[in-house]
Amino acid sequence: MMRGYEYILYEVDGPIATITLNRPERMNAYIRPMILEVRDAFLKADDDDDVRAIILTAAGRRAFCAGADLSPGGDNFQKATLPIAEEPNAERLYVDAVFSARKPSIAAINGAAVGIGATITLPIDFRICSDHARFAFAFTRRGVTPEVASAWFLPRIVGTSKALQWCLTGRTFDAQEALEGGLVSEIVTHDELLPRARQMALEIAEWTSPVAVAVTRQMLWRFSALASYEDMMAIDSRLFSELSMGPDMKEGVDAFLQKRPPRFPARVSRDMPPSYPWWTPTE
Repeated sequence: MMRGYEYILYEVDGPIATITLNRPERMNAYIRPMILEVRDAFLKADDDDDVRAIILTAAGRRAFCAGADLSPGGDNFQKATLPIAEEPNAERLYVDAVFSARKPSIAAINGAAVGIGATITLPIDFRICSDHARFAFAFTRRGVTPEVASAWFLPRIVGTSKALQWCLTGRTFDAQEALEGGLVSEIVTHDELLPRARQMALEIAEWTSPVAVAVTRQMLWRFSALASYEDMMAIDSRLFSELSMGPDMKEGVDAFLQKRPPRFPARVSRDMPPSYPWWTPTE
């Protein structure tokens, strides 16, 4: 993994890892080295048993990520000149790292999230935003199509009709419309954004089993794409049985009966159930 970062900040405070896009002078515009650094930070947090949740945010007040950096040297379209077999797919690496993570993630969107600045938030488990955030899936207005697997993620998050409306028009919409459409779960002021994200992360860290959370987030993401509940039940019954025989269920029940916060002993590095993963992991 990378030892230092040029385009992001990475900080671990207690059980929370915070990744901050750090190009405020360019409105945190997207460049591939930045997303590779974010991917590396996700992998680092995922391997750290002391980290229970990951927050992705950005520096400054104006923008979370104002889309691809189109300035000279931005290097965002250079790969289009390479043979397909040689294309470095930083976006695929990023999505795989976030989607397959064993830690839940929260996007704290502090300002404009446009184009790829919006789509990189979609593999994140849930999103909150500041009251002056703006969003746009503006690809059709630039003559291209949505990327970063957003045509898979967005309809699952907001429904097909809303995804079509936002993507086909490419228009900019505000935080309130994002909330009403289900893209974000909360709107807060800029100053409240990170404290609220930390509060949400701490609720997970202090009250839930890390192993149960890791398995549950994969179940919810992956089962939503299955054609039948019957396919799901063969897997979830096995996972439930395996976890029910582990130490976390005993601790969860004891904590409930004794009316105290739980102290779950299992760790994702060593105690995942035998049936996990039930899919073929991406190399």
